[in-house]
Order: sequence, then structure tokens, then C-alpha cells
Amino acid sequence: MLTRLFALALFAASPLALAQSPAADGLQEGREYTVLEPAQPTADKSKVEVLEVFGYWCIHCAHLDPVLEKWKKGIPSDVDFRYVPAIWQGGIDEFFARAFYTAETMGVLDTTHSAMFTAAAVDRKLQSTDDILDFYADQGVNREQFEATMNSFTVNAKVNRVKQSLPRYAIEGTPTLIINGKYKVMARQGMTMEDVMSVVDKLIARERAAMKQG
Repeated sequence: MLTRLFALALFAASPLALAQSPAADGLQEGREYTVLEPAQPTADKSKVEVLEVFGYWCIHCAHLDPVLEKWKKGIPSDVDFRYVPAIWQGGIDEFFARAFYTAETMGVLDTTHSAMFTAAAVDRKLQSTDDILDFYADQGVNREQFEATMNSFTVNAKVNRVKQSLPRYAIEGTPTLIINGKYKVMARQGMTMEDVMSVVDKLIARERAAMKQG
């Protein structure tokens, strides 16, 4: 499935977007981010939530991954980061989502997550469900146990939760970062992945300040 990473570039050039005034942090709605309407609930109201909606097949997600991995090492204690695998219309994207949650459930996500991007998005080696199962087997994971876990109650529940919740975020493409259920950040033309994470940091700071004010 083709991602729509640069969809915001068209909106950012519209008269309405250009008419918005930059905030004190230098960010401009419609340029670096869009506002979620309505805002979505977060898992922990005491923390600033950051979600990455991604797909293992997405080359832009693969490009963001090393930058995001570096960023994660310095996450403050008041920030709650989580991955959300994109599920569009079922099929292979749902299988990739099941693979993600299975790896998470089996405790092998940290050692397989980045490698999955390389295999699926960069090398384009994972074209079928069998390819994905073979990938994890090559990573030292028991193939039969992995396949069984993919169809477990735990993984089914997590996949169904994504199917129910993801439409509320009106995701236009991957990767998309959701900050505290209020803001959506995607790369646009001229932005590096480092620029994307800089926007995320500024929105985190904005939300942190708003939470302190009550």
C-alpha cells in the first residue's frame, strides 16, 4: 500500500493554512502539524502520550525508525511512547500488525522491530505470510509458537482494538505521530525525520505546559 507521507504539503500551501499565526513555539497549524477534532483520550492522563502509527512495509517509517530509536533513549519520565501498527483494510497489513503484537507478546520486539523494517520496506523480502513467519524463525524465534501466538486471544484483542480506534485519528498515511490525542505530525516536503521529531518535542513541551496550568 502506498503511503501518503506528503499529503500535508498540499494543505500547507492553502490560503487558510497560510493565514494561521505561528504559536510561541514557532509551530504553525497546517504546516508542521494538524489538530485532531475531536481530541482523543489517552491511556495515562498524568503523562504526555506520543503514538507512532506505522507500517513495516512503509519506507518512510523505515527512514524514521533509527531517528526514533535514538529519540526514545532520551524520553522524559512524563512521556508515554507507544507504537500503533496501521491496519487499513485487512490483508497483509493486518498480518504485519499481528506480527508486531506477537513479537511484543513474546518479548522479542526489541530485537526484531528494526530488522522488520529492513526486510519488509527496504529489501522487500516479505511478500507473504509465510515470508513473515520465516523472518521471525531466522531471528531465532520458534516458528510454530509465533504462528500460534498470532492467533491468540491476546493478539486478537489488540488487533481488534486498533481496528476500532484507528479511524478516529483520521490517519492519512504513515508514519504519523499523535501527540497527547490532540496533534498529528507527518513529514512534509523539505522536512527531515530529525525535523519531524523536533516538532514532536515542541508539541510535547506545549502539552506539558498546558497540563501544569491545569
